[in-house]
Amino acid sequence: MNTLTFMLSLSLALSIVLTMLNFWLAQMTPDSEKLSPYECGFDPLGSARLPFSIRFFLVAILFLLFDLEIALLLPLPWAIQSQSPTTTLIWTITIILLLTLGLIYEWVQGGLEWAE
Repeated sequence: MNTLTFMLSLSLALSIVLTMLNFWLAQMTPDSEKLSPYECGFDPLGSARLPFSIRFFLVAILFLLFDLEIALLLPLPWAIQSQSPTTTLIWTITIILLLTLGLIYEWVQGGLEWAE
C-alpha cells in the first residue's frame, strides 16, 4: 500500500469515526428557548429583514481590494531576483500607485466616513 492510499484511507476512517462519535455523544435536549427563532432572550420587536447600509459594503469591498494588493505584492522579494528586476519594480510601483490614487479618491469623496 503506498503512502497516498494509506493517508486517504486513514483520513476517511478518522472522519467517519469522529462523525459517529459526534452523533453518539451529542446531547439532544431541545427546549422552547432553543426551538425559538431568536435565542437572545427577548422577543423580536421589529422585522428581521432590516437593510444594511451601503457604507458597510463599501468598506468591505475596499478591505478586499487592499487585501488583494497584499496578495499581489507577496511574491515581490522572489521576483526581484529574476532576469529583469526593473520590469518587476515598474509593475509593482504601478499597482501601488493605482491603489493609492483609488484610496485618495475614496477619501476625498467621503467614502471612508463611517458615520455622517
